Amino acid sequence: MAPIKFGTDGWRAIIAKDFTFANCRAVTQGIASYINCNNLGKKGIVIGCDNRFMAEQFAQECARVMAGNGIKVILLKKAGPTPVTAFTVWEKETSGAIMITASHNPYYYSGIKFIPEYAGPALPDITDVIEKEVNRVLSEGKVYELDLAEAVKLGLYEECEIEREYRSHLLKLIKGEYFGQKSLKVVVNPMFGAGIGYLDQILAELGCEVRAINNYRDAFFGGNLPEPTAGNLGDLRRAVLAYEADLGLALDGDADRFGIIDRNGEFINANRFMSLLLDHLIKTRSFRGPVCRSLATTHMLDRIARKNGLSVIETPVGFKYIGEALRDKACMLGGEESGGLSIFGHIPEKDGILACLLAAEMVAYNGKSLEESSGDLTNEYGTVQSRRTDIEVSNEDKNLILEKIADYSPKTVAGLKVDSLSRVEGSKIVLEDGSWVLVRPSGTEPLFRVYVEAGDKSMMEAIQEEVSRSLGLTD
Repeated sequence: MAPIKFGTDGWRAIIAKDFTFANCRAVTQGIASYINCNNLGKKGIVIGCDNRFMAEQFAQECARVMAGNGIKVILLKKAGPTPVTAFTVWEKETSGAIMITASHNPYYYSGIKFIPEYAGPALPDITDVIEKEVNRVLSEGKVYELDLAEAVKLGLYEECEIEREYRSHLLKLIKGEYFGQKSLKVVVNPMFGAGIGYLDQILAELGCEVRAINNYRDAFFGGNLPEPTAGNLGDLRRAVLAYEADLGLALDGDADRFGIIDRNGEFINANRFMSLLLDHLIKTRSFRGPVCRSLATTHMLDRIARKNGLSVIETPVGFKYIGEALRDKACMLGGEESGGLSIFGHIPEKDGILACLLAAEMVAYNGKSLEESSGDLTNEYGTVQSRRTDIEVSNEDKNLILEKIADYSPKTVAGLKVDSLSRVEGSKIVLEDGSWVLVRPSGTEPLFRVYVEAGDKSMMEAIQEEVSRSLGLTD
């Protein structure tokens, strides 16, 4: 088989084709070698899994290999969210965690994510070392294993429940007193995934009237992608309107990303929500720190931050870089346009459950819908229109387009002067009025992602049309 490669958030592959027990053992052996080479073995490791097909069995396979390498295993007793697994690393002070998850990928995928001892996504300097060790094991190395019954006798294996501690921690981050001002009606949609039983229970504890849909395990995710995008949340939208709810809240397959439906049935994208959230945090929290966003995320965050005396940190795409800024720069908010965020005081890992609770807190505090709050935000900070378009190309065309991107250095776009051009990832052009466009290739598929933001829809479309035509992304 082809060498195993770690993507933006771990290794993912099709079950039974590449994601096999043998490859699962090899990847775990590579992680175990990394842990022991860095003298972290005595701290132990957490192992968690999502709701995908045979996830528990893959988790136990990982446990056998870790125990075989002399590393104590703390196995989460039942399937759960990625942020809960990361929180356990923080709570138990372990060397890290293995999470069996393919997040929002189709049902026939599974994956392995390594979460280091700082409880956030692994950076490339870690995954590169693990990747090399994994492929060495596949070609010539040995996998060490230990029966779990023997591991228990040797004190190398235990099972753990952490839900109570995790919920208690979240309730410290949320302003529970705001919920007493308005009794919210909320519909929760965990999309058949690992977030079942978390968000609905916490909201009920906060005094909300909660109804849940798709809140039982289905390894096929109802035949849909477990990704909380506008196109995948039609059932949540219908439930919100039928129930006359204040809010609809969704989680992806491993509950590290969020989706929001307003009371009028409108989907609130991550860019818009994070702008509202930053404004809300500034008004309701005393702590101040930088704001961190990926280079593909709305610059509305920049407007809000700078008007309130806060600096902005821009990172490459991937929450691992945002997590690093959250750790090292004490950021008050870190987020990305694909629906991942965290805040100061929480783990440096994206957490959809926290994001949804903050959305509910905001509605309870303002007594307004998110649409109404958006109007207030526009009055104070102006308007932006954002769009992301994924354009599929052939493998041949992809190479040609990459060459064009490398040479593309326009002086103007859509009649506006170019203020700056960055090639950190793909090509990002910022124009004189603050509008911007980013074109970047997918790391795993033959497609390009085009992100555009401007003050109004017509300018946004003009920028996208000109750049796409110049790079051969449209006829």
